[in-house]
Amino acid sequence: MKQPVLPADLPRLPRRPRDTSKRDYGRVLIVGGSSGMAGAPALSAIASLRSGAGIVELLVPEQVASIAACFHPCVMTHGLSGRADGTFASDAIDQILERARRADAVAVGPGIGRSESVQLLVQQLWKELPQPAVFDADALWALSQTSQRQLALHAGPRVLTPHAGEMQQFLDVGPLLDRSLLEAAAAAFALTTATVVVLKGPDTFVVDPTRRVHNHTGNPGMATGGAGDVLTGVVAALLGQHSGRNHEEHGLDPFNAARLAAWVHGHAGDIAAETRGEISLIASDILDALPAAFCSFASQSER
Repeated sequence: MKQPVLPADLPRLPRRPRDTSKRDYGRVLIVGGSSGMAGAPALSAIASLRSGAGIVELLVPEQVASIAACFHPCVMTHGLSGRADGTFASDAIDQILERARRADAVAVGPGIGRSESVQLLVQQLWKELPQPAVFDADALWALSQTSQRQLALHAGPRVLTPHAGEMQQFLDVGPLLDRSLLEAAAAAFALTTATVVVLKGPDTFVVDPTRRVHNHTGNPGMATGGAGDVLTGVVAALLGQHSGRNHEEHGLDPFNAARLAAWVHGHAGDIAAETRGEISLIASDILDALPAAFCSFASQSER
């Protein structure tokens, strides 16, 4: 396929030195899953590994831990306290915070479900995690149940990756059918809450309080269940590498991590569509194409 032209200001990743180890590239924690939704956080975890994370841990309710652990042997899976409905129990928060102490980045939300205990858990993680963290899927629903004023209170950098419907959950107005109005609302939200918003869709819009950009990779075939979970994993990996070796010199801030993730994710979708077609494209095809997308990115970065 024709290689997309790298935007001149797209952030680059440095070459890995020979004297390196997995701990130099970030420990990523993925928090999610519920009964019937073990695959969603697994997609994020594998995407993080394919996006360069050194270590990836997957935290899921104990009821689905054995299923989630089957998706990939390179992911470390832990089953935490769960409820009868297969979502996290309220006391899982202490276990998550303990596991998070060593993490460089955290992703919250893929397949996490909706319950009162999940809502409180997500809101506490949003407020207390000191690490860069990305929130997606039903974690966005949980966050939308509180005010933007409260969402401005968080202990570390935050990235949200909503699609149009999820973005509207945060707004006090009816459905915004005009994309430009929705982007303006996303920009205002990013400013009020001091966050990065990745508004998914055609020409995905990445915005923080001072910067904004449209991403031009990707295709309509990526409108499929699980594609967002893959993006979440890519963002988390790039956030985690910001905390790795020589991060002050080479690391990515949350905006640039989100921007690069959107580009690579979209390019992987374009690569997958070349062989699968847009109609038959599924999330695992995007996941499988991530290595080729990163190779393409690396080869063009070195020119």
